[in-house]
Order: sequence, then structure tokens, then C-alpha cells
Amino acid sequence: MDFVKLGQTGLDVSRLCLGCMTFGDPDAGAHPWTLGEDDSRPIIKRAVDLGINFFDTANSYSAGTSERIVGKLLGEFTRRDEIVIATKVFFPEGALGAAAGPNRKGLSRKAIMTEIDASLKRLGTEYVDLYQIHRWDYDTPIEETMEALHDVVKAGKARYIGASSMAAWQFAKAQGVARDHGWTRFVSMQNYVNLLYREEEREMIPLCRDQGVGLMPWSPMARGRLTRPVGEQTKRSQSDGYGKSLYAATADMDDAVIDAVEALAKVRGVPMAQIALAWVLTKPGVSAPIVGASKPHHLDDASAALGLKLDDGEVAILEAAYRPHPVTGFD
Repeated sequence: MDFVKLGQTGLDVSRLCLGCMTFGDPDAGAHPWTLGEDDSRPIIKRAVDLGINFFDTANSYSAGTSERIVGKLLGEFTRRDEIVIATKVFFPEGALGAAAGPNRKGLSRKAIMTEIDASLKRLGTEYVDLYQIHRWDYDTPIEETMEALHDVVKAGKARYIGASSMAAWQFAKAQGVARDHGWTRFVSMQNYVNLLYREEEREMIPLCRDQGVGLMPWSPMARGRLTRPVGEQTKRSQSDGYGKSLYAATADMDDAVIDAVEALAKVRGVPMAQIALAWVLTKPGVSAPIVGASKPHHLDDASAALGLKLDDGEVAILEAAYRPHPVTGFD
């Protein structure tokens, strides 16, 4: 496993981050395709065995059961000081979009202070290494949010803070507010980047590269769409409502990109997933793509992609069929 610094910090993270939305009680939250503790165990163990030290979850995944499973299993397989745990705050604990009390969601000081303690309890740890805002809160002043996050860091409950999908102007505003007040600034951006959605290349990625913010692209394989030929379905793709909302409107233009990935995978003699992930890894500024896995061998494919180098001609072929997309992924 390769290791890199997360942005301009001194924090060493594996070149791959294991996304932990897959782990959670399938009867909790909004994701019936998630894996319970027993089914999650061999995947998390395989990640540790491969040298992955970076794990990303969220308070809202499977009604908090993702954090519980991840915390427990990491405690079985590794030492706390050897791993980097990231979690997120914004959505309420429970199903995305589910009814919640007015103070159970968002980025108010009350919500942040409540949710960091709840996440730490579920994870079974005294601190998280990276505490991220899951989305932008239009109902809370950014000054309130940034000061609360700063206080979380100063209280020793988080080592660093990061952000996820939002407009570039919003991220710049948040960083400016923190800088002007001497508060902790974001060190990472978890944004939506893959061969089927490249709109982040216009504003957010250049901003992060200029400011030394580490990129942690989510859904680098387009929620599995870039891992199989056009038309093939899985249990997750059939029940993943959010995934359908991301890709349904652009399916026709996306098919040509998927076909290009499939064709290159055949030429190279590797799974499509390796091609899709290798493309993300070519992008300057990327610290660690967030990869999901529902079987241990998915992590073997992801690890193999680290050694798969695409030449300029191959990259051009993969990118040739892309057409501009409506901006999405912020909700």
C-alpha cells in the first residue's frame, strides 16, 4: 500500500480510503443493501491486511450502525493509533431525508456538539482524525459552523476537519471565515468525481489544488456503474434510490463512457473497476479516493489499480465521450 500526506497536513493516509456506507444494519436507515457486522468483518479485515489505514463513515449511515460496526471491527484488527478514522455531520442519524427534530440535523453549534459526542460513542473512540461537514447548511451562518468545528478540534475530539460536496464559492467562503478569525480550516474536500461526472474539474478541484487541500473523491466508480457493462444490475443498483437520482437523467450519454472503460479493460486484461479507479488516481491533487466494497476481492481490485498506470492516450480515450452534465451531488 502506498501512503501520502492528506493535503498539506502531516497526516499519512493510505492511497485508498475505505468508504464505510456499505457497513450497517440493513434494517436500519435507508440502505437495505448494507452488510451487518458478521458480513462486514472479512471486508474490514482485508482492508487492514492490505495496509489501508483510512476509513470514512458518517453519523447518518444506516442510522448510526455503520459507525458502531466500523469502530468495533477496527478495534478487533488494528490499534487506534495506526488508523485514520473519518466521519461526517449534517444529515440526522437515520435515513437520509427522514423526519427529524429541528436540531437533529444541519451544522448549528448545537447539532455539531451533539453529533460529535454521539459519533465518538458509537465508534468507541475518544477522537476522530477527520471530522467533515457532509453538506452545506443554508440555514446556519457559516461563522457559527466554523467556530463550532474549531472548538471540536481544540477540545481534542477531532484532529482535523474536512468538507464534502458544495459549490467552490461556498468552500472558499468557509475557509476565508476561518482564516479571518484564526479558526481551524478544512484540510480536505470529499467531492464527487468519476469518469461519468467531471464537473468538479471546472472550479472545486483547481481551488483545492491552489490551496493545498487534499481531495478524497467519493463514488470514483460511479456507485458501481463503471465496474460492469451497460445494462448489468446488482442488488444495490436496483435498490439504490440516491444512485438512480445521480445517473438516471444522463444514462444515454454515460453509456458511451462505460463502453470505453469496458473496451480498455479488455485490452489491458483487467476488471473495469481497476480502469475507472486508475483514471481517478491520475488526477493531480487526489490524496485518496473513497472506495466501497461489498466483497473482499473488491479491495484486491482497488489495490491493484494503484499499480495500473494509464498513458496519455488511454486517458484521452476514456475522456473523449464525456459530455457536460448538470451539476449534482450537493444534496
